[in-house]
Amino acid sequence: MCGFVGFVDEERGYDRLSVLQAMAAAIAHRGPDAEGLFDDGRCALGFRRLAIIDLEGANQPLLNEDGSLVLVFNGEIYNYRELRRRLTAAGHVFSTEGDGEVLVHGWEQWGPKLLDQLRGMFAFALYNRATGELFCARDAFGIKPLYYTAEGRRLLFGSEIKGLLPHPRFQRRLNEGRLATYLCMEYQPDDETLFEGVRKLPAGHWMRWRDGVLERQRWFFPRFTDAGKAPRGSLDRNAALIADTLRDSVATHAVADVEVGCFLSAGVDSSLVAHEAARIMDARTFTVGWGEEAYSELAAAADFAKATGLRNRQRVIDDRTFFASVPAVQYAMDEPLPNPSAVPLYHLCHMAAEDVKVVMSGEGADELFGGYPYYQECLAFEPYGAVPAPLRRAAARAASHLPEGTHGRRYLMRGAEPFARRYLRWEYNFTFAEANELLHPDLGGTSSADAQASTPLPPWALGRDLVGEVLGGAPDEVTAMQTLDILLWMQQDILLKADKMSMAASLELRVPFLDREMFAIASRLPTGQRVSRRETKVALRAAAARTLPPRTAAMPKKGFLTPLASWLKRDRWAAELREVFHSETARRYFDVARLDQLLADHQAGRARNMKKLWACYCFLLWHDQYFR
Repeated sequence: MCGFVGFVDEERGYDRLSVLQAMAAAIAHRGPDAEGLFDDGRCALGFRRLAIIDLEGANQPLLNEDGSLVLVFNGEIYNYRELRRRLTAAGHVFSTEGDGEVLVHGWEQWGPKLLDQLRGMFAFALYNRATGELFCARDAFGIKPLYYTAEGRRLLFGSEIKGLLPHPRFQRRLNEGRLATYLCMEYQPDDETLFEGVRKLPAGHWMRWRDGVLERQRWFFPRFTDAGKAPRGSLDRNAALIADTLRDSVATHAVADVEVGCFLSAGVDSSLVAHEAARIMDARTFTVGWGEEAYSELAAAADFAKATGLRNRQRVIDDRTFFASVPAVQYAMDEPLPNPSAVPLYHLCHMAAEDVKVVMSGEGADELFGGYPYYQECLAFEPYGAVPAPLRRAAARAASHLPEGTHGRRYLMRGAEPFARRYLRWEYNFTFAEANELLHPDLGGTSSADAQASTPLPPWALGRDLVGEVLGGAPDEVTAMQTLDILLWMQQDILLKADKMSMAASLELRVPFLDREMFAIASRLPTGQRVSRRETKVALRAAAARTLPPRTAAMPKKGFLTPLASWLKRDRWAAELREVFHSETARRYFDVARLDQLLADHQAGRARNMKKLWACYCFLLWHDQYFR
């Protein structure tokens, strides 16, 4: 696990090596063990290493035999030994024992088709010194990030946005037209960021840069091949297949020349990973929680660890610790991310990094195997969906006049909405109208996704093409929702948070569920073995029931809950937010009176505004670290 930065630029008006060193230093937390630099006057590559495999060798940048190809790579290739044997048989000569070198020789052998053969998490940049071409790629699910910005014949790129900032030609500007989208969704659903001109290479994509021309192409799309409701293998058979495949995936992900630990919550996903890890090593596990028992999983995690013989280290986070670390969390994220679970994850990673260099975690199981309760809503709405749309809209209008909490009100209203508005997180936080009312009237930014528009595009307009593509290829709404969550929520929130929080602690985080063999199983499960009206993750829970305690296998989805909503009602923390809400930055971007009202309503119990308040607070803390 590492980080890299680089630029393609033939300008001579600055000290290239000093700039490259400064860019690499900005991401030193991703790789505190070693630094590597390369510059041929056209392409400069900087690398920071966290040594995991081949500790003494495998430093980067890596070159092929004749020095014509130069690689920087972040991630792990879990099938590198198999690929190395094939490439050696084909005549390639290796100079290290690390996994990254298979990318160099694999490119020589297969070109872009190399990507289809990789089992791992990765973002890499491969430079051809003879042609001047730079080829970059990102793994299928977006476990590892890659950012870039292009202007004229200059390209800057790297593992984190903060690695681009030291370049003297980088223009640091806020992408104001995307603030409404951030307030609605908590992230950008496409390749844009809140830094004007900085883009994310999407998961499952590669890009090629040559002579100032950028080409970008998708190489992987997460398609579920299930034939709707048709049975495909018995539940017992598929549960056994999941159990066997996960066992292999965990064993593959455990390969390292350093100690590997596991995160452990009370849920089925991390418990399965930790249990499988315990079969092959004396696995340490790590858990964080709260003093408020209603939110904490400490006791359940301790019980599971005791029952299965796992070592478990725990840490309690209180409100002071939580709030004190928020600025560091937002800085580490590169872009503001107001998911409160980022804060405990930050502390969990730092605790684990005191003992190990690598951890395994359960991310991805919910998206692949159908773990979110709102997937069940798709099934509940099926009968209502057969009612003609005009009648449903009329019922929704009538229901909207009923008091909140009235039985059936939510069902009638949500069931009348089209799929994209009903299930996607387009207005997960603020509605688009609320966001525009909250933003300062003088802001008037224009989204670069539609430069001719006088107002920012609503988030659902940004994702219209993607939704159409997914719905066109999905057999049902459950499958469409899973696919879109893999492409959006998981990539832009879950995995981004996991990468940035772990790397802030110089810790490698591996995710055995997000393995190509695991997805091959999940993608072929019939819908009913993913989600039923009674249960989520049906087949995965059946697999868990074969080895885990019954209470753990049946544990409902809880998420990484925090007591933040209740803390924000306390005068101490409300005053903290109020001070930030009255800052110069807040007055520049928001209607401060509306911020005050949101906070007052939350404190008085008139509304549950935690998510809205936290989105604004996190943006303001992030902004002042990057733009003041």
